[in-house]
Amino acid sequence: MPLHRGNTEAPDGDGPGRLSVNPFFGEANPVGGMTEAPPRHRLPDAPMAPSSAYQVVHDELMLDGNSRLNLATFVTTWMEPQANALMAECRDKNMIDKDEYPRTAELERRCVAMLADLWNAPDPSSAVGCSTTGSSEACMLAGMALKRRWMRRNADRYPGARPNLVMGINVQVCWDKFCNFWEVEPRLVPMEGERFHLDPQAAAELCDENTIGVVGILGSTFDGSYEPIADLCAALDTVQERTGLDVPVHVDGASGGMVAPFLDEDLEWDFRLPRVASINSSGHKYGLVYPGVGWALWRDKEALPEELVFRVNYLGGDMPTFALNFSRPGAQVVAQYYSFLRLGREGYRAVQQAARDVAGQVAEAVEKLGDFRLLTRGDQLPVFAFTTAPDVTAYDVFDVSRRMREAGWLVPAYTFPPHREDLSVLRVVCRNGFSTDLAELFVEDLSRSLPELRRQPRPATHDKGAATGFHH
Repeated sequence: MPLHRGNTEAPDGDGPGRLSVNPFFGEANPVGGMTEAPPRHRLPDAPMAPSSAYQVVHDELMLDGNSRLNLATFVTTWMEPQANALMAECRDKNMIDKDEYPRTAELERRCVAMLADLWNAPDPSSAVGCSTTGSSEACMLAGMALKRRWMRRNADRYPGARPNLVMGINVQVCWDKFCNFWEVEPRLVPMEGERFHLDPQAAAELCDENTIGVVGILGSTFDGSYEPIADLCAALDTVQERTGLDVPVHVDGASGGMVAPFLDEDLEWDFRLPRVASINSSGHKYGLVYPGVGWALWRDKEALPEELVFRVNYLGGDMPTFALNFSRPGAQVVAQYYSFLRLGREGYRAVQQAARDVAGQVAEAVEKLGDFRLLTRGDQLPVFAFTTAPDVTAYDVFDVSRRMREAGWLVPAYTFPPHREDLSVLRVVCRNGFSTDLAELFVEDLSRSLPELRRQPRPATHDKGAATGFHH
């Protein structure tokens, strides 16, 4: 979560430290009433009428961007009214109280079983998994399991050794957090040339006896491309044949885990590969559920050390849990089950194919404008990245991002990591709800911005690090 500071303004008086309340909101209050504007940064002394409080908060939130026009985020921004109704009915249910809410717990169990089947677990009944608040928590849990399995294997042989985790430099920031929080050395495969994700052979060469695992990304947040998970496993097979090191793979399928099973059925990336020990995905991305729900699954019980699982009985019953948090609402898990039940395989296939089709159409239209060069075309994740063409010198991607924001579109502009810091790009995420009509409006607004951008003497951005708008 973002870190925030406390009040940095002057003490509340009659100035900007207080919220403005329209006289029309002045509904009589049964408990004395609020006769002056409430403070911003401390609790008001008196209550406010519910309709007035609602209107004050509602009006301030109007200044947020329109989530449907946010092409930076991967998270779901639209669900059906029936899903909204179910979530409202379940928002007061605590997901951890599985004995108190056994049917909600049963729906979670069914979702895990469905994902085990979807991701081709050799024996779906032996696979274990859980819901999480999102892929970040799921990745933390998967990383913890990898580290504990390494500790089991190597504690006696390598006392005091520091574990390491191999991954591409394009991984989501949650993996940097994992390595920092759990004291694991990150070994990063850099980008090279036009390769913007992990190279299997380079990853294998970074492995040694202290490697807890290798992370493969099914859908890079930087450009939407799949990493070659099967080739990665093959390279690690060769390492084992040569050295005896048995290095497991975790697949971060935050986005692609809910795309590839429906659109790329022949692609081997999941539990069909014996070296894949665990997989995570975000239900709130291409799983088509509002934030925040994620999923973590392990091939079998051996892949998840039993000592990481806690059992509590003070809520009633004896319930095994594996999570970083405790209490959280059951609404998102219920919404995930609703989506699985509502769409089925064919429904998910249709929704994801529509998103990929839109991504391909928009990418082609952007390329035809002549000012841009595509890095990806949206033919893996429904996501594509592009940069300015070599002959464009009057403006850069940060200028484009700002201009599109003026039209209501949120399009992130950002620089790539080492060794491609020279490359700055824009990225478009096509999700359910980003229709062909909206896509056409996006291209029209982008085209309309170009004449004025072309007339600039030079790019307006000098400090690209400060200008970046990159969001995962």
